[in-house]
Amino acid sequence: MAVPKRKMSRSNTRHRRAQWKASAPQLVPITVQGQELLVPRNLVKAYERGLLTP
Repeated sequence: MAVPKRKMSRSNTRHRRAQWKASAPQLVPITVQGQELLVPRNLVKAYERGLLTP
């Protein structure tokens, strides 16, 4: 793991952190137990198998 050699200033740290943006997950419509649901794409199989309940 990379370890910084020097202390980074507070303004540089906050500026660097501000560059990371979270994006909203892609929602996919599926039908579970007769209900139409919008779920994240990576959880579709879990809903279909019944591992997650709506």
